Amino acid sequence: MANQKKRFRQKREKPEFDQKLLDLARVTRVVKGGRRFSFRATMVIGNKKGRVGLGVAKGTDVSVAITKAVADAKKNMVNIARTDSTISFEVREKFGAARVMIKPAKEGKGIVAGGAMRSVIELAGIRDITAKSFGSSNKINVAKATIKSLTMLEGKRSKPINKKKVEKDTIVDKRKIEKKEKIKPASDKSMAGEEESKK
Repeated sequence: MANQKKRFRQKREKPEFDQKLLDLARVTRVVKGGRRFSFRATMVIGNKKGRVGLGVAKGTDVSVAITKAVADAKKNMVNIARTDSTISFEVREKFGAARVMIKPAKEGKGIVAGGAMRSVIELAGIRDITAKSFGSSNKINVAKATIKSLTMLEGKRSKPINKKKVEKDTIVDKRKIEKKEKIKPASDKSMAGEEESKK
């Protein structure tokens, strides 16, 4: 019997992806006969080697909602470009009202992040990073913004261009030029004309 138990233990294989429950909420749907209660599960899955996914699903039972969320996360898997144990450059991204910023860190720094961001970054396999979330603290939006920012690492640009700031700078420059033109010194001819009129 003891040998059989050992064999069964050896046959158990590790799951393909690590899972983490990000959020579990009880939601209500109002119908004609009254209210119907269900559970909404938000799951993050990843292989800690550059693949990560987020899934959201509802179910009448907690286990059903989690199973559905994992299946949804597998459909939404993305590949993350890593540079050794960190990322290659700083990225700022937003999703809805949630805004996130991720920066590369030196080896040994660890993951300086909290909440939903930490879960996504850990399962993506990034070990050294500095991250910060702004705006909304909604876990689903923060997680989606984090995944969106991590997928931007495959591009060549180092920082997203702030169009509003560029527009403001151009307007300010135009105003400065206009002021300089107005305060230009009067020409010699106009000065001579003024002196004659005084005489």
